[in-house]
Amino acid sequence: MNPTTDEPNGPAERMRVEALAAALARHGVGECRLAIVLGSGLKSFGDVLEDRTEIACADLPHWPVPRVEGHGGSVVIGTVAGLRVVCLTGRVHRYEGWSVGDVVRGVRAVRRSGVPDLLLTNAAGGIRESFVPGDLMQIEDHLNLAGANPLVGPHEDAFGSRFVDQSEVYHRGLTARLASLDPALKRGVYVGILGPTYETPAEIRMFRTLGADAIGMSTVLEAMAAHAMGARVVGLSLITNHAAGVTGARLSHDEVVAAGTEAEGRLHQLVTGFCRSLAADPVDD
Repeated sequence: MNPTTDEPNGPAERMRVEALAAALARHGVGECRLAIVLGSGLKSFGDVLEDRTEIACADLPHWPVPRVEGHGGSVVIGTVAGLRVVCLTGRVHRYEGWSVGDVVRGVRAVRRSGVPDLLLTNAAGGIRESFVPGDLMQIEDHLNLAGANPLVGPHEDAFGSRFVDQSEVYHRGLTARLASLDPALKRGVYVGILGPTYETPAEIRMFRTLGADAIGMSTVLEAMAAHAMGARVVGLSLITNHAAGVTGARLSHDEVVAAGTEAEGRLHQLVTGFCRSLAADPVDD
């Protein structure tokens, strides 16, 4: 599939999302209570689902196929600790040449299919000096410095209100539930940038001044698009490295993928516990 070039809204994009949502619904995605987007190095969580059905992204209409190392290329539907979930084992990024509509189409489609809750995970660099690789950070808020907004363009009611309040993009109740499951879980603000280059030390000092605790090249556009459609969003960052200038070490994508693999056990435990908690005691609005 080639990147689309039109705005992330409008009739053409709505039809793509509707076609994708209909295909997902035929596979039972509408029965899921939670959608999980798995970030760099975290795709293996899809393997732990019971009664699983796996669909290649290439076999779904208008679904862009991830091309970055560490990202999977399928949608997995199944059960975790009694909760019916759908896992997106990878995501696409604007720095690959994909449009904003391409980037957010997956989360829009699962929401359109009827899934109420969305857990976004990512690999991130630690801006806060006390963070170390392997830490998990709950996203309490974000800074959108990706240079785009998924609601730009002709307005489509199917994608939510034109003017969306963002006082609470990350659902307070779900965020509190996640925090209660791991006393070591960090909390902070995630800043999303375009990429693909890592940041300069000067930029990291600027982001720290702005209040950012972790940085990455994803998540914020997906969170904004899903929140606009009424999804209850929760975010989780795996700190894979110190951001530029924190230690003086050079950064590499291999380091990001390796850190994701090393920390997957703790991440699996936390996400499984989150699913078990929601199955036993759903969070009310």
